[in-house]
Amino acid sequence: MTIELGQGTGPLKGIKVVEIAGIGPSPHACMILADLGADIIRVERPGGQALTGGTHDFLNRGRPSVALNLKDPAAVETVLKLVETADVLVEGMRPGVTERMGLGPDDCFARNPKLVYGRMTGWGQTGAWSQAAGHDMNYIAITGTLFGLGQVPGKPQFPANLVGDFGGGSTYLVIGILAALLEAKVSGQGQVVDAAIVDGTANLNAMTAAFLEGGNYQEKRAANLLDGGAPYYDIYETADGRHMSVGALEPQFYEILLDLLDVRESAPDRWDFSKVDELRAVFTAKFAEKTQAEWCEIFDGTDACVAPIIPLTEAFEHPHMKSREIFVEHHGRMQPAPAPRFSRTGATLGLPPSAGAGQHTREALAAWGIDDVDALIESGAAVQPE
Repeated sequence: MTIELGQGTGPLKGIKVVEIAGIGPSPHACMILADLGADIIRVERPGGQALTGGTHDFLNRGRPSVALNLKDPAAVETVLKLVETADVLVEGMRPGVTERMGLGPDDCFARNPKLVYGRMTGWGQTGAWSQAAGHDMNYIAITGTLFGLGQVPGKPQFPANLVGDFGGGSTYLVIGILAALLEAKVSGQGQVVDAAIVDGTANLNAMTAAFLEGGNYQEKRAANLLDGGAPYYDIYETADGRHMSVGALEPQFYEILLDLLDVRESAPDRWDFSKVDELRAVFTAKFAEKTQAEWCEIFDGTDACVAPIIPLTEAFEHPHMKSREIFVEHHGRMQPAPAPRFSRTGATLGLPPSAGAGQHTREALAAWGIDDVDALIESGAAVQPE
């Protein structure tokens, strides 16, 4: 197998990234960068990472896997040589870990002053809890975000790890890396991007903070415009036990909703807040009269802002998702296509996720200009599985 660089077709074609493999948001960020054309070499520990790996792990797609024993000085030196020709390094370890390994920002800047050094953590590089362990729900908990999530008044509901790891985490890491790359083109100097999930999540929640400051937000669940407090922005069960999402906020869309539901005569004025429960009861009863499929036929393509709530396997086949090719089959596996889209430098999917850590060690290191890779493998500094 030959690994060639510069094969990406997206707008980041030619940007070289060294990824020190982690879990969750940092590989997701590198997936995005790879999807958009960056040439990324993924440096993993021999044996791989916990909770990750295999040909189904789409977060690892688009880049070769190299296994290096970073406790070995020769392996550390190999990473520093990779850094010399890279534009970006991404790591997702606790603060201070890469410094102890000899791969901290100062070590890397000594080899490449223009490097953008992307750091992904939950709590951040500084702060009272910077050295503590944590996971997505912990990070979004102390930002004030988790408190308001869900429509169950007595208990917050957490949406898997989408809001923290990927919303406030990897997305903001990518934004930071791209901004720092642009700045480095002007200044000729690299810098550290300190991307923390707590920072990004707080920023992501700016509209709630704005509502609160404006006196238009109650700090309790299912009591506000966008959390199920409004009957016209809520979820309703259908006759077959499935659900429809209703988001008819604007007056013109709400009027269409009333007509298509055929409840214009029975629905009370939506601005009469004393009748919120009555309006919700009208919608609840009406949606329960038909199956989800029947409601889909009624609302399909209209401006009523109503859509079915479907599982991922059905999303693959939804007419809109399918016509736009939002999910694609790549190397026999259905997965999300690259996003966003570009008119001239369209992104394409590259390498599928590796079968195991180090699948491409020999070829990828050689392609990045590392000499005598066989000696590294023979010494145990690098690993090439059979």
